[in-house]
Amino acid sequence: MNKKDILELKRRFKKDACTFTRLCGCYVDADRNKITTFGETFLNLEEEEFYKYLEIAKKVLSGTVGNNILNLEFPLEEEGSGGKQQFLMGLRASALKNEELMDAFFDLVIDNYSYPGNYLILVFHDAYDVMTKTSDNNKLDESEEVYEYLLCAICPVALSKPGLGYREDENRIGPRIRDWVVGAPDTGFVFPAFSDRSTDIHSCMFYTKDAKAPHNEFVGGGLGCIAKFTATEQKLTFQSIVKEVIGEDDEESKGMFLDIQDSLNDLIPFTDDETVEPEPVPVTPSTISSVLSNSGVPEDQAQVIEKTYENIFGEEVPLAEHLVDPKLLEANVKRKEKLELVHQVENLRQQLEETRSVPVEDSDDDVPATKTYDVILRVKPEKVSQIHSQVINGQKCLVIPMEEDEHAAVNGVNTTV
Repeated sequence: MNKKDILELKRRFKKDACTFTRLCGCYVDADRNKITTFGETFLNLEEEEFYKYLEIAKKVLSGTVGNNILNLEFPLEEEGSGGKQQFLMGLRASALKNEELMDAFFDLVIDNYSYPGNYLILVFHDAYDVMTKTSDNNKLDESEEVYEYLLCAICPVALSKPGLGYREDENRIGPRIRDWVVGAPDTGFVFPAFSDRSTDIHSCMFYTKDAKAPHNEFVGGGLGCIAKFTATEQKLTFQSIVKEVIGEDDEESKGMFLDIQDSLNDLIPFTDDETVEPEPVPVTPSTISSVLSNSGVPEDQAQVIEKTYENIFGEEVPLAEHLVDPKLLEANVKRKEKLELVHQVENLRQQLEETRSVPVEDSDDDVPATKTYDVILRVKPEKVSQIHSQVINGQKCLVIPMEEDEHAAVNGVNTTV
């Protein structure tokens, strides 16, 4: 499922467009006990509940594709008899009206979802009449297919915070009664996937709120799919690989680490046309080799990084944009600005060293003597206008008129004229 597919479904999650047929739920406590289960015709819900449940469903379709939202495929064994995909197909076909299947699904989630507190399992059933679109994205008044799917949201349930409130029955301010509040989904999925505006029974869309630590135990045990790295996991894993090899304690290592980020950022395609989404660039092992070389990583260290990178990611090659951290790019800009300032200061220092001072008698000032000049003059302001050049005996000379009571010093030594 790409961004357009997800947005097409999400746009329908509002009062006048929603076609959810049924909603089922199961409230589970911290000891994995089913506290209560329920099933409702969605359109018969009270208005406040209707909007609250819609809001939860929207969250499952929120976030960044490749990070919070992952497209997962079912292995062939899961599509056979007794497989997880076959079980979900049966649950979809029942339209959530088979209590035994619902109970089995809740058990499947409870057995494969690791969470220390209470949580609510919600499952929505929908049948979306997909309208045909023309090449210019205008809808035609005819159905292309009916996309029937399940949307599942697993929401943490926590006690409200303690506090004071008005106790109407006692007409006083007192401790507020704490109750259990359903939070935003932590994990969820859509089955089958909606790919290129069509049903794809061979894959599902998986949602995770925390891209750093998705519930991969549920991906494998609950859905029967092979877990994938989120973009955040790819970024953190790659950074860990690099730091492990080149270190991070000295300025040189930190500089190389930041330069690698710059080199990766240069790979990300850019377009001025906002309507055109640039083709993402996969970072293959050969690409990593080029990035490390451009960033000044020694060959022996680069080889270790390349091998580790290939072993960990395998065929699941990260995209360049998934490996770049904007904060590190900003840090490298500041680092380069600092280095440039240091370089400029060093150049000024060298220029000052090349410029030597010539002391003048009875003066606290130094006369700078630059190597490119053979004669340096320091005269009183009123004498400047009297100085002129003149050719004497074929030699160009600098003539300084002197009065009888005036004295001169050459290189700090008094002379008589």
